[in-house]
Amino acid sequence: MSKNVSFQTVIEYVEALSTEEQDLLLELISKRRIEQRRQEIYRNATQTLEAIRTGTAKHGTLEELRADLLSEE
Repeated sequence: MSKNVSFQTVIEYVEALSTEEQDLLLELISKRRIEQRRQEIYRNATQTLEAIRTGTAKHGTLEELRADLLSEE
């Protein structure tokens, strides 16, 4: 979407739709969000597997990882 539309304008457009169109829009948005989340999970998994493969992944107990994170601050 290259055109910026205010949130309020979008709400007004949605309210102008029929109930059936609004239901369809909600379903479409939900399915697209699910697919976006799946893609995000896939990217994270790919990065994690690559880090494991190259030996750059950090591992250890929860306390070791917590200490490592706190030492980076």
